[in-house]
Formats: sequence, C-alpha cells, structure tokens
Amino acid sequence: MVAAEYETEAALREALLGNSTEARRRLLTLVGHSRPANGGEGFDHYTAALAMAYVGDEKGTQGIADELSNRFPENTVTQLVFVPTLRAKLAINRNQPVKALDFLEAATPFEFDDNTFPVYIRGEAYLAARRGGDAVVEFRKILDHKQIVLNDLTGALAQLQLGRAYVIQGDRAKAKAAYQDFLVLWKDADPDIPIYKQAKAEYAKLQ
Repeated sequence: MVAAEYETEAALREALLGNSTEARRRLLTLVGHSRPANGGEGFDHYTAALAMAYVGDEKGTQGIADELSNRFPENTVTQLVFVPTLRAKLAINRNQPVKALDFLEAATPFEFDDNTFPVYIRGEAYLAARRGGDAVVEFRKILDHKQIVLNDLTGALAQLQLGRAYVIQGDRAKAKAAYQDFLVLWKDADPDIPIYKQAKAEYAKLQ
C-alpha cells in the first residue's frame, strides 16, 4: 500500500507538471488498487482521480468520484471536499467554470483542513471564467498559507496562476512580477518540464 501511495502522489505531481505520458504510466500501475477500500476516507483514490482529471481521463475521474460518493456516504471529508473537488475539476475540463464553482461551495468551510486542491481548483475555475480578481484571491490564499502548504506543488504553481490572473485583470506590472517570482523559484528545474516551458513562453509575451 505504501508503494501505491507513492505512485499515486507521483502520478499527480507529473500530471500537474504537464508530463501527461509519465502520469498515465504511473496511473496504470494502480489499476489493481482502483477501488477504495472499506473504511478510511479514500484519500489515495481521490489523489489518483485528480491525476486522471489533469491528464484528461474523464471516465476514470468520474468513476472514482461516483464510487467515493457511494461507498462513504457519511464521511464528511469525502462528501464535502473530495467528491465536489473532483466534480469541479471535471466541470472545468468541460468548459463549465460556473458549475465548478457551484460544486466547490460545499468545500468552502473545510479549506486547508485536508488539502489545497479545493482552493487551487476554485482559482482555476475563476481563470476559466475570466474572473481575474477572484482568481487572485484564491491563489493568494495558497501563497499566504505556506505553513500549511509546505512543499505541496500547488504552492509553487499558485505563483504562476497568480501571474495568469493578473494578465486577465490587465495588470501587466503585477503579472510580470508574479511570473518572475515563479521563474526564480524554478530556476534550477529541468528545462524540459512542460509547465516551466509554458511559463517562460507566457512571460516572454509580457516583455
């Protein structure tokens, strides 16, 4: 089970970085662990489903969201955080950001209690809806809770998303500063990481 946990976390990390092929490869190793076990909150399966959502596996994400909902009907975290967050990410992928925001209403009282994704994905929904100011608020929440976020990848990616939010707002100066902070933070990263390359390309357009 420990190996499966590491593989699940690695799959999500690769998915967030834009390494879809590697994320899918790691997800394939989890096929034998695809059903949530009896008891617990299904966190590993939630993590795997998030990875699936970020690589565009709608069927896989939907399947796990439905199963978590059905198997843990009385678990507060599952019902009000995990499942709504997964459904929200699916809605964003379907270009339905308003629907995503509706799903995430349930998770609002539990922000940062268990993971950062409800906040991060709400920020993504605001970006998709072209609501830059609201997106800034969400990504700022993550950046302002470093003691909770720690080394979670969303902490670094929130800096990039903040730059994108400022671009939507038309605030070129703040956008450039946010991108610069992200690029400095990632200056020693593998230059071939898709999200890093994308960030550099977006920043270049601001020059």
